[in-house]
Amino acid sequence: MSDTKPKTPINWIAEIRGLALMLLAVLAFHTFVAKPFYIPSISMVPNLMVGDRLVVSKFPYGWSWVSASFHVLPRSDRRVAPGTPEYGDVVIAVPPGKAEDYIKRVIALPGDTIALVDGQIILNGEPIAQEMEPPVRIPAENDNICGYGNECLSAFLPYQVTLEDGTRVYEPPTYRETLPNGASYLVIDHKDQALDDMAQITIPDGHVFLMGDNRDHSADSRASSFESGLDGPVPLEDVGGRAEIITFSLDGRASWNPLTWWPALRGERAWTSLRPELRGEQDT
Repeated sequence: MSDTKPKTPINWIAEIRGLALMLLAVLAFHTFVAKPFYIPSISMVPNLMVGDRLVVSKFPYGWSWVSASFHVLPRSDRRVAPGTPEYGDVVIAVPPGKAEDYIKRVIALPGDTIALVDGQIILNGEPIAQEMEPPVRIPAENDNICGYGNECLSAFLPYQVTLEDGTRVYEPPTYRETLPNGASYLVIDHKDQALDDMAQITIPDGHVFLMGDNRDHSADSRASSFESGLDGPVPLEDVGGRAEIITFSLDGRASWNPLTWWPALRGERAWTSLRPELRGEQDT
């Protein structure tokens, strides 16, 4: 006599329900707590590189239509538990007429005045602290500093140097900016261009002014929506969270093939905080 027991049939309804609940839990976490973010462009070089993977917290400034994992909700000016960013925060924002995330730095807050003169930020009538720094060194080999664009590559070629060990790097002009709360960070500014000058404006209530750290390759609050920019100050309901930390980073050797991931790993970038360095409060 056989001891084989009949197999219990799979309850497909229960399995599908479990998968659906798990998916809802992931979407809820991404919407209300934090989500991963991939850097596809060079607008935040040298502080963020193409290929960096980040964690973005969703709760520091409250929740709005933009908090949803996928931007499928209609735009609205409503916010729950609203908060205001601080100078120097790195945030994600959705530009007008698009359903994609940009990542930029908060330069001006509600009620501030801001102007630009030859690339110098004039905040509330005073130039912010800006100092020349030794140029950052950005690897030129097996890297993706320029993402998928050739214009950037040609712009950085004049700054390519070869180190004593034969390594090729880019050393573009680098500056340190320090905002009124002491938030300090590096920027690259290597050419004269139209976005270096802007007449003074006042930031409306409930808005912030955002700029990329790679000043000559960033479509941000200085640029119109026609130029793929943010079209001026950004409503806080269009700001979806704050960048907190780099989890890992892959250079230009990485592809869909997992065998390429380990050689492409930029180990020194893992677990790097994205909160700005604080250098003591500045006089405002």
